[in-house]
Amino acid sequence: QVQLVESGGGLVQAGGSLRLACAASGRSFSDTNMAWYRQAPGKAREFVAISGYLGTTLYLNAVKGRFTVSRDNNTNTLYLQMNNLKPEGTAIYYCDVLEFWGQGTQVTVSS
Repeated sequence: QVQLVESGGGLVQAGGSLRLACAASGRSFSDTNMAWYRQAPGKAREFVAISGYLGTTLYLNAVKGRFTVSRDNNTNTLYLQMNNLKPEGTAIYYCDVLEFWGQGTQVTVSS
């Protein structure tokens, strides 16, 4: 069974950076798309970024140029480098692989 464990969240000031990681287990993911979503308080979960298994990446417009998604297929780990964070980035960040979800990691950006 697929298991996902996110880490790397925390409290950061606006303009700061964080690097999230999602450790996946249960099978190989080299042939699978892996994505990040986030859910802010009182809002619906929204797509943030995806790492396609063929090497493509896509981003939410609001994070383009500031966030970078990457993956390490040797360790089955998905990353999200977040730079120049803004207060509206405060949310729980989740990774999504094959419609499995982790428990999320809290990111709080203070103004």
